[in-house]
Amino acid sequence: MSADARLVVISNRVAVPKARGAAGAQGGLAGALHSALKNRQGLWFGWSGKQSESGRTGNISTQTSDNVTTATIDLSERDIEEYYNGYANSTLWPLFHYRLDLAKFERETGKGYERVNERFAELVAPLIEPDDVVWVHDYHLVPLGERLRSRGCKNRIGFFLHIPWPATRLFVSLPYHERLVRTMLHYDLVGFQTQEWLDSFLHYCREELGADVDEESGSVTLDGRTTIARAYPIGIDWEHFSKLGEKGEARQAQQRLMSSTRRRTAMIGVDRLDYSKGLPERLDGISRFFDKHPERVRDLVFVQIAPPSREDVESYQVIRATLEQKTGQINGARSEVDVVPVRYVNRGYTHEELFGFFRAAKIGLVTPLRDGMNLVAKEYIAAQDPEDPGVLILSQFAGAAAQLQDAVMVNPHSPDDLAHAIGVALDMPLEERKERYQKLIGTVRDDNVQNWTETFLRDLDDVPH
Repeated sequence: MSADARLVVISNRVAVPKARGAAGAQGGLAGALHSALKNRQGLWFGWSGKQSESGRTGNISTQTSDNVTTATIDLSERDIEEYYNGYANSTLWPLFHYRLDLAKFERETGKGYERVNERFAELVAPLIEPDDVVWVHDYHLVPLGERLRSRGCKNRIGFFLHIPWPATRLFVSLPYHERLVRTMLHYDLVGFQTQEWLDSFLHYCREELGADVDEESGSVTLDGRTTIARAYPIGIDWEHFSKLGEKGEARQAQQRLMSSTRRRTAMIGVDRLDYSKGLPERLDGISRFFDKHPERVRDLVFVQIAPPSREDVESYQVIRATLEQKTGQINGARSEVDVVPVRYVNRGYTHEELFGFFRAAKIGLVTPLRDGMNLVAKEYIAAQDPEDPGVLILSQFAGAAAQLQDAVMVNPHSPDDLAHAIGVALDMPLEERKERYQKLIGTVRDDNVQNWTETFLRDLDDVPH
């Protein structure tokens, strides 16, 4: 990218002060993009997280801080219901996470999704200057590139999908699936988290659209237009995150957890309250472990931190009730007056506090049923003490599994497999823990978020336009 080209990032949510839930809304995305925007005096456009008081979607609110301008809009109640809670989170999210049983296909929410993407294009197009490079993020805004093109936008436009791309046989169950993918082919560059998701996308384009696909270069040509598709595994902000351990808040959190576990090994899970994270299955695995080794209730305490998310969507209310029930069953069966095996915490913590909790926990449990990447796995590794590192237990279905091969891999659907992995981690000798840690930390440190951003933007600058 030429040094003077401004970067315009467009995503569903923008990390702006005071937006509802903004501090945690972006997950890895906010950290990923902020430094790139800062370096290029960029613009970040998206939804404020608020409902419009006027009853309609619009009214751009801008503020500039630290060289980054944020431009946000409020959404109408109807748009939040149809575009966000509806099509994005009740249709695309479950389908892309292989949960066809939870996906709702409703014509009205599909129309709402297209309407909000059109509205985004209408409002952001006048803010885009001719030399800007545009980077659109995630499943909420798949058609946005095509909507911008229809408004005469000739800029380089890239798109990155932060969640899995489903297998073709699954994806074709989406009504108007061809229409959705054709809009993606208006981007110059499309990025996926892993080679597996990229392969699924290329397979779909070749088999269902009849596009000319070159697997080696990732080029997809249809109707005389070529898009490049590639895999770009996202990382964490290594420098920023590793420095959090020096802060008093992190040390205090570490001390709190260590002193409260009283010589027991702490095992931790930190996940949004979401069915893709495999939380009920995780508790089944822990229950199985205690069934097989009841005496180890005095050796192990599991702490599950699960901040609520998307509380308006019915399936999230169900999962919360399920977790509370399963936690109650394990604790009811296994607790002593001075020992409670599972602590379930339904709230969020700062990054500093999480660093401290990760450092204090000798086992990190990251067992999603399906995940685009899962940066918690990488943060857990980054927070470990090199002289006495903890063990990461990782689902083979997390995007991170392709990079973090030296974790203890598990099938999250199998309680026996999880129970076995917990036993292995609990008894793993220091030498083996250090050996695994050394291999894992290299990947976490080198494949960081700055490299991810630079590689994607460099490729976007290089693709034929």
